[in-house]
Amino acid sequence: MTTAPLRLQLDTQALQHNWRALDRMSGRAACGAAVKADGYGLGAVAVATRLAQAGCRDFFVSNWLEAEQLAPLGLSVSVLHGVRAEDMAAALSGIARPVLNTPAQVARWRRAGGGACDVMVDTGMNRLGLSTAEIGEGLVDGLAIDTLMSHLACADEDGPMNERQRAAFAGLSGRTSARRMSLANSAGIALGDGYRFDLTRPGLALYGGVPRADMAPELRQVVRPEAQVIQQRLVRAGETVGYDATWTARVDTELAILNIGYADGYLRAFSDRGWANLDGTSLPVIGRVSMDLLVIETGGVPHLREGDWVAITLDLPSASDATGLSQYELLTSLGGRYDSCWSP
Repeated sequence: MTTAPLRLQLDTQALQHNWRALDRMSGRAACGAAVKADGYGLGAVAVATRLAQAGCRDFFVSNWLEAEQLAPLGLSVSVLHGVRAEDMAAALSGIARPVLNTPAQVARWRRAGGGACDVMVDTGMNRLGLSTAEIGEGLVDGLAIDTLMSHLACADEDGPMNERQRAAFAGLSGRTSARRMSLANSAGIALGDGYRFDLTRPGLALYGGVPRADMAPELRQVVRPEAQVIQQRLVRAGETVGYDATWTARVDTELAILNIGYADGYLRAFSDRGWANLDGTSLPVIGRVSMDLLVIETGGVPHLREGDWVAITLDLPSASDATGLSQYELLTSLGGRYDSCWSP
């Protein structure tokens, strides 16, 4: 069987450690898991299976195609984008609960005789959700609501909006038939007990992202890309490397060409500022990142050979600082051409 020339080393123990840490930080609230966007790019089925083994019981995806992927696992899944007319067959099959976001979705669910559902209420983000006024006017009365939820807009920073949203959401306690309330995402968990309610919904932090600096000691890196060396070459002083000739050798320099590029989520923002690693030696990325190729300087590792594997440094907070890209983008941009190699 043909294997890919690039792979993701994925750490099961780190993933499960992160969920357990977030579960502990959630206090009395249950801790769920956002596995949308194909498990933030790492494979939703593989991620959900491992989190379920760790004790997670609540999972969140964005749409019904994602829910269908998880259906064979028999998990409790909520579909955050609600239910369109095109989704009704899947929604009524019972594989997941819709998170109703609009009056039209509420009416659609009622007409279909749908059972258990979740409801999203907007407390200030002005993205998805019913208004607090619509809740107060009885729009969702009579629905079998499992979880009433909202979403924090600025939880990764300390500011007055967090408290405004928390207070608005807390004011809905007892106003619906919901058996649970859920507000906190990854960063929201760290804001304190008043934000955790009955269920938390971490995403980024599960995968090794650090949404708030004070959470860093609790979290471990989950993903490490690796790529094979295609070619080695010596570039003479004065010669240039890559598109637009952005890098010029000051002295004769040993290079390696790796089988990875921006089509694999190692984006052009890493040009001349990314790093690879071999046996503890850091190897700088030089020149422009190409679609399928990457050039690194290798003078510090004379034993490197064609076909060897090199790790790509992707500490999410540091990579975000270096490139200006969000940690979410860095994770979810990882392409589909990797072989996924999960540790036991």
